[in-house]
Amino acid sequence: MNSESLRSFTPREIVSELDKYIIGQKEAKRAVAIALRNRWRRQQVPKDLRDEIAPKNIIMIGPTGVGKTEIARRLSKLAGAPFVKVEASKFTEVGYVGKDVESMIRELTELAVKMVREEEHERVAVRAQEVAEERVLDLLTNMASRRNADPVLLDQDLRSLLRAGKLDEQMVELEISSQPLQLVEIVSSGGLPLEEMGMNLKEMFGNLMPKNKKKRKVRLGEALRILTQEESSKMIDMDNVIRKAIERVEQNGIVFLDEIDKIAGREAAGRGPDVSREGVQRDILPIVEGSTVSTKYGMVRTDHILFIAAGAFHVSKPSDLIPELQGRFPIRVELKSLSKDDFLRILEEPKNSLITQYIELMRTEKLNLEFTHDAAEEIAKFAVLVNERTENIGARRLHTLMEKVLDEILFAASEMSNQKIVIDGQYVRNHLSEIVKDVDLSRYIL
Repeated sequence: MNSESLRSFTPREIVSELDKYIIGQKEAKRAVAIALRNRWRRQQVPKDLRDEIAPKNIIMIGPTGVGKTEIARRLSKLAGAPFVKVEASKFTEVGYVGKDVESMIRELTELAVKMVREEEHERVAVRAQEVAEERVLDLLTNMASRRNADPVLLDQDLRSLLRAGKLDEQMVELEISSQPLQLVEIVSSGGLPLEEMGMNLKEMFGNLMPKNKKKRKVRLGEALRILTQEESSKMIDMDNVIRKAIERVEQNGIVFLDEIDKIAGREAAGRGPDVSREGVQRDILPIVEGSTVSTKYGMVRTDHILFIAAGAFHVSKPSDLIPELQGRFPIRVELKSLSKDDFLRILEEPKNSLITQYIELMRTEKLNLEFTHDAAEEIAKFAVLVNERTENIGARRLHTLMEKVLDEILFAASEMSNQKIVIDGQYVRNHLSEIVKDVDLSRYIL
C-alpha cells in the first residue's frame, strides 16, 4: 500500500467505514482512524524527517467480545495493509518461552509477499491468458493436423470456439511441470529460527532437483487455467515482489497483539512478578521499539510497523506491564461493555449483521426467513441476561443464542423449501426461556 492509496481516507471517513461493521466504541475508532491517517501524513513529510516519525502504538482495554479484534481487522482491510493477529499468551507455554516473538514479523512478511504476488498475478492476467490461449490453440491445431484438416482454417474457427467456451469439455493432453517430493524434513520443538532453516533447506534442495514433467489428460477449460497460471508465474519478477512486500511491511504493516494482559506481571502475595511473563515482555520490547528481524525474504525493520495491543485486564492492569513496554503504547483507549441497545443494533444494523447472515444462509435452501423487530429485541434482552448470570463474553453471546433459537429450522431447512417462516418475540421466548431459567443448564448450553 503506498501513500497515494491512503489519500482518500480522512479520519472521519475511516470512522464512517468502521461504523458499517462495528457498533459503538467511538473512542477506539477515532484512535485507529488517526493512526491510519498519520501513516499517510508521514509519507508526505521530507524524507530526512520521515524516518524520525514513529507510529503511535495503541493499547485497547476492554472485556472480551466488544469489538477490539474486529476494529483492527477492519482497519487493515480498509488500508489494504499486511495484518497479522497474534496472541501474546502463545509466547508463554509451559516449560518454554513458546514461539519466538520474531515469528509475528515473519508471518507478516509472508502475508505481504502473498498479497503482492496476487496483485502481480492480476496485473499480468490478460497477457498471461493470451499466451496460454496460443499454447492451447497450438495443441488443438496439432491434434487437428494429425487428422488432415486445414490448420489455417482450423486456427480461425478454433479461436472463436475457444473464446466462446464451446470447447471447454474437449479433452487434451498437457505436459505439466511438477515439483519433486521434498525428502528433507526439519522437525523443531517450537523455535521458529529452526523452522526457518528448514524452509530454506527445502527450497535449496527443491531448486537443485530437476522438475518432473508429466503428461495429463485434462479438459480444455482446465488446461487454459493451468497454462494461464504457469505463464503469469513466468511473467512475475519475484525479486521485485519481495522488495515491494518488505517495503509494505515496513511502512504499512499492522500487528495486533491480543491478550497482552496475559503477559502482564502480576505480583502475588509473598512473591514477585512471574519471571516468564516479564521475559516475554522484554522479548517483545525491541520489536515494538524498532529492530531488524531476519526472515526468509531478507531483513525487515520494525521501526514503522503499527502495533495495536488489546486485553481485558480483569486481573492485571496496563501499569503491570514493564515501564519500557508501556512507553511504547502511548495511546490507550477503553472499550465499553455492550448494553441491550448495542446488542439490538449489532443484530440489525451492520452490513454483515447476524440476522442478515442467517437469512442468506436459509435462502440457499429456498427458505424465506424473516425476523421481526421484537424478535431481535428479545434476543438482545436474553444476551444481557445470560452475560450477567454467567461469563460475560460480549457480542459472542449473540451467536450462541441465535443458534439455539434457530436450531430446529437449521436442522430441517432442507425439507422446508419454498416456505416463509417469521421469527417473532414469542418464538424467541419459547426457545430460550426454559434454558435461561435454569442457570446451571445455561452454563453448559449458552
